[in-house]
Amino acid sequence: MTYKIALIPGDGIGPELTETTMRVMDAVQEKFGFKLKFIELEAGDVCLQNRGVALPEDTVKAIQNSDACLKGPVGETAADVVVKLRMMFDLYANIRPVKAYPTVPCLRNDIDLVIVRENTEGLYKGFEFVIDDTAVALRVITRKGSERIARKAFDLAMLRNNKRRVTSVHKSNVLKRTCGLFAEVCRKVAGEYPNISFNEQYVDAASMRLIKEPQEYDVIVTTNLFGDILSDEAAQLVGGLGMAPGANIGDNFALFEPVHGAAPTRVDKHNANPCSMILASKMMLEWLGEKRHDEACMKAAKAIEEGIVRALSKGLTVPDFGGKLTTIQMGEAVASEILKLNL
Repeated sequence: MTYKIALIPGDGIGPELTETTMRVMDAVQEKFGFKLKFIELEAGDVCLQNRGVALPEDTVKAIQNSDACLKGPVGETAADVVVKLRMMFDLYANIRPVKAYPTVPCLRNDIDLVIVRENTEGLYKGFEFVIDDTAVALRVITRKGSERIARKAFDLAMLRNNKRRVTSVHKSNVLKRTCGLFAEVCRKVAGEYPNISFNEQYVDAASMRLIKEPQEYDVIVTTNLFGDILSDEAAQLVGGLGMAPGANIGDNFALFEPVHGAAPTRVDKHNANPCSMILASKMMLEWLGEKRHDEACMKAAKAIEEGIVRALSKGLTVPDFGGKLTTIQMGEAVASEILKLNL
């Protein structure tokens, strides 16, 4: 089976991470016998400089005609690229796994949680205006948006072989209308999943408990801004943003990306950790496998994670984690481990 993948290399270290991830994609295609046809597209800061727009119409059309999108980090134009794409394609679920891997400096070695962040509402709608010397931002929370993200979180908890627990994070004691609605809907949805335990935490308490007892979490569901902040905090528990992939998922389409930005200070140093984008590609293959009932894609996704585990366990890693490999060499090490697997 052949899949058409829209590929946005992005800015800063994005092209280097993309090139590295392609080494891994070549390995899984060779091993599992499916085909990924990558269509490279422009978007981001460099695109804005060259073409006067961060997200050209031809890029949007190409994405519309693809099976999925894999995107590298972009720079200052992120709001004009990924936030706009989330709205445009109604990619309402932002899924950010947080997991401890071997030899990576982690707070604990048993961290394995996922943050399910509402992706199209809240303050990120960008409804802002100024009246005289006062700036105002509107926080939009809807019943529909809250219900579908809550349901996504509980469905994900059903699939995970962990604690089968969902934690709703909000601030309804202060934001009584917006967070109040979100909390109310989460409670209602929780009643439909009797086999999943459910609890609630205020966002300030959750930010503390993520550091104090991260092993207690399984699935966290929260609103847009809170999810963005908490997921970056949580990434630091397991080695930093270089280990943080993300998926933007709607009912019919999905975009996958590393969580971090373009890291301009690392450009041309060839030492950036590529695991974030490699793990994002793993999530893409999982999604394609589930969507198309393609066993080869599902096996390939498992092989990517296993390849990363084996490479890290052998000390094959970048300087951030005490290794000596360049970014590209790290991808080649993962690809080599994939090809050795007996699956």
